[in-house]
Amino acid sequence: MPLKIGDHASRTKTITDADIRAFAQASGDTNPIHLDETFAATTRFGRRIAHGMLTASLISAVLGNDLPGTGTIYLSQSMSFKAPVFLDDTITARVEVIAYREDKRIATFKTTCTNQDGVVVLEGEAMAIAPKENS
Repeated sequence: MPLKIGDHASRTKTITDADIRAFAQASGDTNPIHLDETFAATTRFGRRIAHGMLTASLISAVLGNDLPGTGTIYLSQSMSFKAPVFLDDTITARVEVIAYREDKRIATFKTTCTNQDGVVVLEGEAMAIAPKENS
């Protein structure tokens, strides 16, 4: 079934210490603001924050697993980080189709991540090629 404007999907995840440490290891981003509570206490945030790209990766999970789903090819992502994500925050990543070019199977998505209080922590747009099953 082809994608249509307004189609949407979301996933929710609580960000744990293990998530932050695994992302630091995988990415090589060992900035102490993510890993060291004593250092982070001296920053404007007053405590550790998750990597922005860890939060952004939740968008990839929605696109690759839910909408459009398995076989999606992620083309681009623009984003702005609006608020910090702290240890133990519960983040909901949501994508919504805002444009779809059926001949090329290219969809444009509004992408948003919000925390458990409904605060937008990330917003942007993504483009992806939908798998043939969705064309």
